Parts: sequence; C-alpha cells; structure tokens
Amino acid sequence: MDAHDPENFVRAHTTLAAVPYVPEVRLHLITCGAGGDDGVYDLWERAGRLPFWACPWAGGQALARHVLDHPEIVRGRTVLDLATGSGLVAVAAALAGAAEVVANDVDPYALAAVRLNARANRVKVRVRGGDLLDGTPSERVVLAGDVYYEEPLARRVTPFLSRARGDVLIGAPDRACSYLPDGVFEPVSVHRVPAALEDAPSKRTTIYHLYRRT
Repeated sequence: MDAHDPENFVRAHTTLAAVPYVPEVRLHLITCGAGGDDGVYDLWERAGRLPFWACPWAGGQALARHVLDHPEIVRGRTVLDLATGSGLVAVAAALAGAAEVVANDVDPYALAAVRLNARANRVKVRVRGGDLLDGTPSERVVLAGDVYYEEPLARRVTPFLSRARGDVLIGAPDRACSYLPDGVFEPVSVHRVPAALEDAPSKRTTIYHLYRRT
C-alpha cells in the first residue's frame, strides 16, 4: 500500500509535531538528528530517494521564521516555494497571508507531505510537481530554502531565480560544501537554527534577497 499511495506512506512513517524553530507550524516529521539518522536512512531506502520532506532543514526553518516575522513580504501576493520538501515555507507563507501559495517539488512523497501538512495547519497550498527550472516563475514572490547544497542544482537554480519578476528570498545555512554564487544575493537576516542531520546541533543560517542591479 505504501509504495502506491504517497499520502499513506507519509502518514505511516511520520508523526505530526511542531517545528523546532517555527513552533507555530506542525509538520509530519520523523525524528531527525540526535540519533534519528537511522530513521532517515531507513525511509530513504523505502522511498527510493532522500526524504527531504521528512525533516525541517535549516534553510527552510530560517526562511519560514523570516516570513512569519515579516508577513508584509508575502501578504496579498502570489508565492512560489521552490523545492518545497515538507512544505514548511509554503505553509508559513499561507499563514502570513499570501493570496496564493504554490509548492513545487519533483518528489511525489514531498507533494503528498505538503498536502498533509497544509491540512494540518488549516491553510491552502497548491502543489505543482515536476522540474520548473527551465522556465520563468510568474509568482510575485519566490522562496527557496536549502537549494545550494550541490553544484548541478545550483547551476540551474540561479538562472531560474534571476528570471523571477518579483522578490526572491532564499535560506542558506553555513556549510563547508556550499555553492551559493558570489554577487547574486545580499544578506537580509541571520538565524541560529536547530539543525537536522548536520555536522553541528545548530547552524548559522542566512536569509538572502536576490540582488537586482539598476
């Protein structure tokens, strides 16, 4: 049953819990970090890909916190949460008053998790599957947490974000392996975020705004 029904799969392997750095939001999560690594790897084997949707990653937590603390960023505007994972940032944008929120991911389990998490938080989030990176986002705000952790993705993400017609905000934790490009983003705020499956219990995580040359 699990292999053919993503929502049942997510329910079966997670527990609804508050997000450490964003306790206003509850997500279907597994225990990450502090001995929870075995659960992640077991779920990875069962799902066939790394379950980014099952943990609150540092970049997403910081970005969700920033959006909830500054709701004017998204209030009344259309929002795209790129590479949404659990949908944490999308849910935060909806709670902050966005007119419409689209959560995108290539993983069908992530899209199922977003649907469940949106319902759990009593907000409306529209899911959009597939790879969007060759297109141009039409939403007025584009949000992306943790999208600069590998070089092939970074090479495609930056042009996509640069084509956005509106505001672009990303959350990027400090990591030894980071592919955040120089001269593209300007820092907005810094957070010390509880870290899942990282090399430290917490991560310094920066919110960046896409720099627009005039």
